[in-house]
Amino acid sequence: MSSTQRDVMNYDILIVGAGPSGLAAAIRLKQLAEKTGRKLSVCVLEKGAEVGAHILSGAVIDPIALDELIPDWREKGAPLNTPVSKDEFLLLGQNKAWSIPHWLMPPLMNNDGNYIVSLGEVCKWLGQQAEDLGVEIYAGFAAQEILYDEQQQVIGIITGDMGRDAHGQPTAQFTPGIEIRAQYTLIAEGTRGSLTRELESHFDLRHTSSPQKYGLGFKEVWRIPAAQHQPGLVQHSQGWPLTADTGGGSFIYHYGEQLVSIGFVVHLDYANPHLSPFDEFQRFKTHPSIKALLQDGKRLSYGARAISEGGLQSWPELIFPGGALIGCSAGMVNVPRIKGSHNAMKSGMLAAEAAFEAVCDEQRNEPQAKLLHGYPKALRNSWVWRDLHAVRNVKPLLSRFGNWGGTLLGGMEMWLAAFKVSLPWTLQHQKADHDCTKPAAEMPTIAYPKPDGIFSFDKLNSISLSNIAHDANQPCHLQLLDDTVPININLAKYDAPEQRYCPAGVYEIVKTEDAAYLQINAQNCIHCKTCDIKDPTQNIVWVPPEGGSGPVYSAM
Repeated sequence: MSSTQRDVMNYDILIVGAGPSGLAAAIRLKQLAEKTGRKLSVCVLEKGAEVGAHILSGAVIDPIALDELIPDWREKGAPLNTPVSKDEFLLLGQNKAWSIPHWLMPPLMNNDGNYIVSLGEVCKWLGQQAEDLGVEIYAGFAAQEILYDEQQQVIGIITGDMGRDAHGQPTAQFTPGIEIRAQYTLIAEGTRGSLTRELESHFDLRHTSSPQKYGLGFKEVWRIPAAQHQPGLVQHSQGWPLTADTGGGSFIYHYGEQLVSIGFVVHLDYANPHLSPFDEFQRFKTHPSIKALLQDGKRLSYGARAISEGGLQSWPELIFPGGALIGCSAGMVNVPRIKGSHNAMKSGMLAAEAAFEAVCDEQRNEPQAKLLHGYPKALRNSWVWRDLHAVRNVKPLLSRFGNWGGTLLGGMEMWLAAFKVSLPWTLQHQKADHDCTKPAAEMPTIAYPKPDGIFSFDKLNSISLSNIAHDANQPCHLQLLDDTVPININLAKYDAPEQRYCPAGVYEIVKTEDAAYLQINAQNCIHCKTCDIKDPTQNIVWVPPEGGSGPVYSAM
């Protein structure tokens, strides 16, 4: 624990992260307190400059959790304004597209009753509901460090210092971080969070689970001509430009005032270090069917985010002394459904119920062990478990048999699940994503076309739409465990794949007459966490920069 003198704030429950799971947990806690007439102090910390600033998702949302949490959400003006009107699934060749009949798709892939939304706007609305109930939300504060007591129980966090220079020295604007203490701390920081990584290591939470698996999801919002806009259309595709051994696919959602969310997901267990997920996305938009959709349109925003794809078998232990992991900190995404917000919200609600009961027991002088055993038990008995259990083998099948074989076998299993037939095995993930990367000399190079500036763009042009804010004179939040690895191993063996897997142009190999070195353009970072995941030597560690830094996504 740091010896710096810090202010201390105390709460009953602390929640790290103002995404769907964290805000749902906060609302549920206050609802329970109001219902039972108890006083309960709840704090939510959000590292983004405002609630929703770092939220990026497709997004088609299943309202099942929202129906439970706030049954009158329609009357309260929740921004779920575009119901899904039509589902399409396409197989893409380089110049053609084939539509798969809807009746062939497993029923769980049906989007009837779901809504196309901006998840950032939904989170802003949830944040307002939470504050109306008395939740204290502090945006622009990054949780930097876990606080433990003498028994190694989590008792809160320390927020990051503000006002240090690039060398870590205090400036005239220096303000030390704050200790925020709580009886229980719920970690809702999303995919590959820095505190989650620390807790998994400290408490060995992953000792029985498969490696977590990830995808890198890109999203752009376009405004297109009215004649090309079909409100409520949900379209997904597989195939070109990805090869059969590289998992991924696209999404296109029509919503709002002639708006289209167009996105692309590349599974990060790809083998070829020459592959650039960003350039695969840009190339996808040059397909004739996509160009026809975007013709005469305008690109409004861009972002990217890693996605937890491992499923149930990749869940760590969800509880630790003094708290719990909720939402995508644990991994709640249903990969074939391409959605997870409903599961994330429900996990937050169930953790909130367990934490509330524990706090009430302590208030009644019935001290309990600081483990919220009721949370994982309730989660296993909930529809979240059923949602994820039905698709538990899809991602492992894709990893083993590629896009086409994995999709066929996964589809068969999902059809069996629709008829209440559950296969008696759960396939485990064999490798972490960084272990799947092969040496550059063993893999073919890929020549990507130059961006046309109409449908496809370069990274710097794209991140100009992400509203990035990083003070240039702050410590670099992308840390190298060994400064020699980028050149001696990554460049020599893998041709420096960080130059390509990063979707924001953060990593750059600079060569001089005498040597080469890795330049880290941390000011470009959009906080996707891909470097922390895909670096083949696990030498790059992402930690939160100053609170409020990073992208400020608008309606993403």
